[in-house]
Amino acid sequence: MGRRVVFLLAGVLFAAACRQDTAAPPSQVPHLSDTYLKPEIVLVEAKVPRNATLGGLLREQMLGEPFVVAAIEAARAVFNPRQLHSDRPYRLVRSVDGMLREFEYQIDGDRFLRIIARDHSRPTELDAEVIPYEKQVDVVAVRGRIDSDHPSVIAAMDETGETINLALAVAEIFSGEIDFESDLQPGDNFDILVEKTSHDGQFSGYGAVLAARFVTDGRDLRAIRWVDPATGKAAFYDDAGRSLKRFFLRSPLRFEPRITSGFSRRRLHPVFRTYRAHLGIDYGAPTGAPVVAVSSGTVVSAGWSGGGGNMVRLRHAGGYESYYLHLSSFAKGVRAGVHVDQGQLIGRVGATGTATGPHLDYRLRKNGAFVNPLVEHRKLPPGEPIAAAQLLDFRATADATLQKLSAALSAEAPAQKPDAISARGR
Repeated sequence: MGRRVVFLLAGVLFAAACRQDTAAPPSQVPHLSDTYLKPEIVLVEAKVPRNATLGGLLREQMLGEPFVVAAIEAARAVFNPRQLHSDRPYRLVRSVDGMLREFEYQIDGDRFLRIIARDHSRPTELDAEVIPYEKQVDVVAVRGRIDSDHPSVIAAMDETGETINLALAVAEIFSGEIDFESDLQPGDNFDILVEKTSHDGQFSGYGAVLAARFVTDGRDLRAIRWVDPATGKAAFYDDAGRSLKRFFLRSPLRFEPRITSGFSRRRLHPVFRTYRAHLGIDYGAPTGAPVVAVSSGTVVSAGWSGGGGNMVRLRHAGGYESYYLHLSSFAKGVRAGVHVDQGQLIGRVGATGTATGPHLDYRLRKNGAFVNPLVEHRKLPPGEPIAAAQLLDFRATADATLQKLSAALSAEAPAQKPDAISARGR
């Protein structure tokens, strides 16, 4: 009797399988990427663990060794199999007996690796390719505010839900107008209109900043992105069409450090306890903080300077020279005779030479005499304006862009906190 039941059940299952094959002939079976999966298929969706390699990951998921070897060989043509990053998502489709059907791994926000068995009659012949994500681009307005709880642009940007990369972009735009180490005060605020990309509903990265506004120290600074039709190069200008790129940056440091000692002809030296001239600005900053060139120029020297420790000296146009003292290290390739661009990394903060702690001593010399960098910067003229022939087109673009920024913020203001708005604009 028991044997008869077993045969009866087997017959029922066989008939059901035949009906399923009849309903979905091979030519109409969906691709494995779709939601349809045969019962003998195993689907794994997870994140890469720490210190994983492609081979180790596939073996951990019970893939047969011939398929592990084949997958590594296929991937090697388009991707380094050892460069898997932890916490990146992956997706694996395999048979219950360990045959690879499909593997996908997110390389970064722009691309993913796909390894696939296209011919099931030759299962160890695998194809691999790196595929760009299909992305959605939205224009987003962001508002941030400096206060006692968020005293820096990084902290204020984090409060809006955006990332440090957008804070760095804002600092770069206004680097000729604002010293982000010393100028910011509670009550300062900023608005940004920026492109954000996403795929499958997940944030992928930032595109171009289209416009930005920063209110600080009673100044209402505006920046509009404009692409020169003659050269195709993009730059930022104020609403009058003047370039925001000044001859000098306000500071060779980007964020967080503070002025610990100003320019003085008579200062009590913290080590020698005697009064002597301090011909620069001391910025307190952590060891390793990046130091950039305040203006384009040529490296005069990069080496040891006694009490100044590791120092870089740059020569600029107009009779200016800039000095960067007490560095912990020099940037790669920074040596005498090399040209550097404004904003280029030249070294990192340290405490070499005569120093009580990590800081940057930044000095500026004009026509052979040291001058106060903060005072000298205020004397510099605004950036070069847009050519007269393009000014009308620029103003039309600027008006439309600023109106879009204002409209996007206004549309979301009632529903959001006033100091942290993330509004979509179309």
